[in-house]
Amino acid sequence: MDTLTEPNAITLRDVEAFFYMEADLLDEWRLEEWLKLFAPTCSYLVPSTDISPDASPAENLFYIADDRHRLEQRAIRLMKKTAHAEYPRSRTRHMISNVRLRGHENDETLASCNFTTYRANRGVSDVYVGQHRYRLLRANGTILIKEKRSILAQEGLRPHGRISFIV
Repeated sequence: MDTLTEPNAITLRDVEAFFYMEADLLDEWRLEEWLKLFAPTCSYLVPSTDISPDASPAENLFYIADDRHRLEQRAIRLMKKTAHAEYPRSRTRHMISNVRLRGHENDETLASCNFTTYRANRGVSDVYVGQHRYRLLRANGTILIKEKRSILAQEGLRPHGRISFIV
């Protein structure tokens, strides 16, 4: 049976709704709820702009290479007033487009979308563009992120110089 027609399959409509919900949670700084979108064993990766998008964080420098524990700690730090780079919190808008199902591997659904993230803080506005690549699971009727890889489509972080929030 084709996995796209199985009752438990993740559809394009499911993926679109999931991506838009994730963007809303990030824009509203609801990071505790955002963390619940991730599987217990997961990774959130942002490779540096000078390596292959498919590179391994074990062998290359990444801007972000978080497992579940590090992702939780990042969210906790960002919510504190002592997170000077994000206090006061940035105002962000995560724009999602070109949502695609890319296939299936075992129990995972591969999906992607293009993104533009606008960030304003302390009179400075930054724009980040790129593509998110996801490995998604369905567990107990809920979609979970097993891996999110955010590939920046810019030559570097200048003039931004940093990623202190979630792309």
